Amino acid sequence: MRMAWLGRLALVAAAGGGVAAGYLGLVSGALPVDLGVGRRTRPLGPQTVDIEAPQDVVFEVIAQPYLGRTTRAMREKVRVLERGSDMVLAAHFTPLAGGRLTATTVETVRFTPHGRIDFRLGRVSEVDLEVG
Repeated sequence: MRMAWLGRLALVAAAGGGVAAGYLGLVSGALPVDLGVGRRTRPLGPQTVDIEAPQDVVFEVIAQPYLGRTTRAMREKVRVLERGSDMVLAAHFTPLAGGRLTATTVETVRFTPHGRIDFRLGRVSEVDLEVG
């Protein structure tokens, strides 16, 4: 009787571990299975957004964490790795699973003053698990 109970417990633990590993693989990109669930697709090319504010103000607000001093609130979301005169290499952090996991995306961000900000994906790194 005891062996049957232990066998069932081992089966449940293995299944749970498989589900957790599958989830980590999907959210980190290590298991590239496209289920088409939970995300949207957009055509490649420039994305345009209309904002009712002066162009100079919009540019300054978006560029501030990258070209200027990063605010305390933005430090948890963006870390500038390298900074040039008109372009930065930045790591963007996205919390997952209620904040227990963090996906890191590395992108270049190029600034054309008063007109354009371009983001180019460099890589998506592994998901970091915070324990504590």
